[in-house]
Amino acid sequence: MTAQPITPGRGEVELIGSGRVRKTRTTLSDGRELIYYDDSEPYRSGSATRDLVDTRDMPRSVSQSQMRLDVLTGEWIVIAAQRMDRTFLPPPDESPLSPTRAGKAPTEIPADDYDVVVFENRFPALATTAAEQQLPDSVDAESLWPLAPGTGRCEVVCFTSDAEAAFGSLPVSRVRTVIDVWADRTAELSTVAGVAQVFPFENRGKEIGVTLTHPHGQIYAYPYLPPRGAALIRQARAHHERTGRSLLADVLAAERRSRRRLVIDGIHWSAYVPAAARWPVEIHLAPHRDVADLSELDDVERDELAVVYLDLLGRMDRFFEGVDALPYIAAWHQAPIGTDRPLGRLHLQLFSMMRSPGRMKFLAGSESAMGAWVNDTTPERIADRFREVAR
Repeated sequence: MTAQPITPGRGEVELIGSGRVRKTRTTLSDGRELIYYDDSEPYRSGSATRDLVDTRDMPRSVSQSQMRLDVLTGEWIVIAAQRMDRTFLPPPDESPLSPTRAGKAPTEIPADDYDVVVFENRFPALATTAAEQQLPDSVDAESLWPLAPGTGRCEVVCFTSDAEAAFGSLPVSRVRTVIDVWADRTAELSTVAGVAQVFPFENRGKEIGVTLTHPHGQIYAYPYLPPRGAALIRQARAHHERTGRSLLADVLAAERRSRRRLVIDGIHWSAYVPAAARWPVEIHLAPHRDVADLSELDDVERDELAVVYLDLLGRMDRFFEGVDALPYIAAWHQAPIGTDRPLGRLHLQLFSMMRSPGRMKFLAGSESAMGAWVNDTTPERIADRFREVAR
């Protein structure tokens, strides 16, 4: 289960995204990796370089994360006590995700401007350095409670240097770059020994616990298959044994046949509200072609995705009258790595916990304690509203 670290080469440069994006690796002063993804001049062509040094004096980054098995559910629980000290809602001009500007304290990003940046989280839930811990095999020497280091990798993806922006306000060209970045990171992290699944996502809104308002997302490389991923593979395996077909492909085909909850039917992508939606605002987006993850998308599919994704984010913000910035989670579910990979299929789950303006759906007794979900509306009404707010 131990994930082996990526060994970056300082200043290593390559072009990705069919040559659209210049990728430059470097390291921060504590040893964490940082990668610039440039889509604008003078950096994309290489006429200027980001030969910058992190001037902060920080000790080597280490992780005390561990995983304990909940024997009542069979699920791994990550214990990451170092996250209690992470930065909490600083002013935009003091965000650690902002560029390092003259007269300001150095941030996580040494450059005075950037297009898209990825770096290892300073307060990770999972990290390859967690393997350096000398941990016993169990808690309190009880075989009932298996214990393992919290290995893996957690990365931060900064979508823009503009602290006042939002993903939905980015130009299509920048969204296309972010898609290339997600695909590139998925491909690389999938080759790390011990990684079982790669999960890009974005949390937006203080209501759901965002601690930095600068527009950014994250990527988790898990050393195990998380509960939802494991449940999906379980269902997909049973469906394949019964029918010989892909469960997620059949779900997409059924939604496109029904059209009752279909919101967008594009050339390469369709968006629909699932027939058993859990959240009061929820929509799924899936490619028409069977692909395991973002790295397998071709250029034409990525081009359309950039447009469709912005469309969906705009509809999210118009879903409730009087709510201009709906809190949401954008979760990219990708196929696991290993023998179960053929059972997975790429799709986006985009949802909000807001059930009406100013009111959140709290996961109380039934959902939190029993895992028994209750939705406060119907998937058909959700789909109707998504269609009403189209532009």
